[in-house]
Amino acid sequence: MEPKSYTAEFGGTPVTLSVGQMAGQADGAVTVTHGGTVVLVTAVIGDEPREGVDFFPLMVDYEERLYAAGKISGSRFIKREGRPSEIAILNGRLIDRPIRPLFPKGYRNDVQVIATILSVDGEHDPDMPAMLGASAALMLTRAPFAGPIVGVRVGLVGGELVINPTMTEQAESQLDLVVAANRERVMMLEAGAKQVPEAKVLEAIKAGHAAMQPLFDLQEQMASEWQAGHPLAEELEVTVDGKDIHVDLKSHLGEKLMAAAKELDREKRESLIKQYETEVLSTFEGTYKQVDLKSAFGQLLEKEVRQVILKDGIRPDGRTLEEIRPLDSTVGLLPRTHGSALFARGNTQVLSIVTLGGPGEEQMIDTMEQEGEKRFMHHYNFPPFSVGEVKPMRGAGRREIGHGALAERAVEAILPDRTKFPYTIRIVSEVLSSNGSSSMASTCGAMLALMDAGVPTEAVVGGIAIGLVTADGFNQDASLPYQLLTDIQGIEDFGGDMDFKVTGTDRGITAIQLDMKVHGLPHAIIAETFERARAARLQVIEHMRATLAEPRAELSQYAPRILTVQIPQSKIGELIGPGGKNINGIIEACGGKTVLDINIAEDGMVSITSTNGEAAQKAQALIEGQMAEAEIGKIYQGTITAIQKNRMSGQEIGAIVEFMPGKDGMVHISEIANERIPDVSSRVKVGDKVKVKVLEVDAERGRVSLSIKAAKSPDKV
Repeated sequence: MEPKSYTAEFGGTPVTLSVGQMAGQADGAVTVTHGGTVVLVTAVIGDEPREGVDFFPLMVDYEERLYAAGKISGSRFIKREGRPSEIAILNGRLIDRPIRPLFPKGYRNDVQVIATILSVDGEHDPDMPAMLGASAALMLTRAPFAGPIVGVRVGLVGGELVINPTMTEQAESQLDLVVAANRERVMMLEAGAKQVPEAKVLEAIKAGHAAMQPLFDLQEQMASEWQAGHPLAEELEVTVDGKDIHVDLKSHLGEKLMAAAKELDREKRESLIKQYETEVLSTFEGTYKQVDLKSAFGQLLEKEVRQVILKDGIRPDGRTLEEIRPLDSTVGLLPRTHGSALFARGNTQVLSIVTLGGPGEEQMIDTMEQEGEKRFMHHYNFPPFSVGEVKPMRGAGRREIGHGALAERAVEAILPDRTKFPYTIRIVSEVLSSNGSSSMASTCGAMLALMDAGVPTEAVVGGIAIGLVTADGFNQDASLPYQLLTDIQGIEDFGGDMDFKVTGTDRGITAIQLDMKVHGLPHAIIAETFERARAARLQVIEHMRATLAEPRAELSQYAPRILTVQIPQSKIGELIGPGGKNINGIIEACGGKTVLDINIAEDGMVSITSTNGEAAQKAQALIEGQMAEAEIGKIYQGTITAIQKNRMSGQEIGAIVEFMPGKDGMVHISEIANERIPDVSSRVKVGDKVKVKVLEVDAERGRVSLSIKAAKSPDKV
């Protein structure tokens, strides 16, 4: 077929899907244009199921290209794109999460979706076009994808909801909400908010979902027309575990697995489940593949857990549906860190540590879409011992980056403005034990650690995860029985239908992350979840305040202190000096870079960071002195720092006096005494303390003329 484009209005801006122009050998390829932002999204499906895996091998890659923004890498040595940025990794996860549940359970063919950013206009964010393109590209393939889906960003600017806010509007927004959905239900939510009430967030979700509708029609029209002549339009048989294996396992185990699911003691329950899995693998060895047996056993366990909760109202650990696991927290554990907290909820335990640094320690961001500095970072580590496993230690994976980013957004909303608290803040959350919602424990631990460090936060943030168990995943009938589960643990997350994390204060929401395992969530259940999450969050916050009611009044003695000096922007160059000579001289005069650091912002705010208060005060005085203007006629106390000589004759012609911190002037030989003197050294020497009067200031040449004799006779100029 000839290349063709499809256009629809989306939140007041046209969006165009183009097919057949690029990437002809991919199973599905769509170019999405939104303003001046262009994204190519391709989908390729493996011909055969992958052997030996018991999971769906979906890969989603979000490829940033610096050329899209007309940029070349700032590195002097590496000019091509390398490892994906954190933004690219998070955007890849954003696309993966609503797509994955729309493939059948048991589907084992490799599926790869690649979003390549070709052009960025600086106003239309490419992440939502990339999600749209991923859905459209999959619609063109033979994959059993139950789409289409659409993603939309919703902002809250000036109290009004904005669909698809521009990047300029996003910077002013109180809410950054991403909604991904099919026609009927919400598939995924991701949000950062500045304590926005639940009712307003729910309104934003509904508004975003309503705005998507034209793009469902557009994708279905494109798929129906394009697939008519597409060589891959034939249906592909879905490989799902056969029914016989489930029948055989159920027949063999009888009610054992149901009894294990009802066992309240966690260690005993896990031991029984492991025992039965080993028994099944041994009994049916040679009849079925080991990977198929493990998959079928997991599905059977999931079914039994769901039945116990739905029919009997019994949770695996005996809690009521709204009950939170026991909470425990401690602050100030580590003697030399700037702030620390240990937070536990049931068997999930996280240690969070705060480090404070000066503005010069901010993270430099130089990506396709952003460049600048980042003052707050939260990093999340999930070592294998936290779940009792043996695995090689590697760098942070996508999951660690995603969980770290969620907790970062959760607490960022309540941090003080940099003008009030100019520190760079880094939090590291070490997951020591995990049995569900370690990201929410990280949020709580990070909050307590900030308070322990003395960061003047404006509120207390807590978080909780809400789970869901349904009769059929709402796939056929949303009126069928379901149960919401407050504070889900590992086995409930494994056997349930959603993981809905909500963080916030007693005023409103600061972050959301919703992941579904089934075909979406009705709005009514979202509203009910918000109510359940708020009630639980307030319980968690009450516990946290009992541990530490408010931020400590003083920073740790080991944290650096920051002094600030505001200078005119026009004097920044003067303070820095040629090649940094002047500012480096101040640093060296105060003990060197190991003692203090000086950072100068574009607005003229100078930050002096040091663990040595005396050195910081000396640097502050030097900067203030250098920036101060000498007043003609004013008398200053100064120190002679040098004797000035004529370069040709070698005769002494005057004395150099430092009359303000970092500011020198010259006393000509004729201004030292009332009478004529043979040379300067006959009256003064280096190190002498003298009073001088300012006679003249040459601002253009940076010269100040001083007089000792006039200072002795104040009326004489």
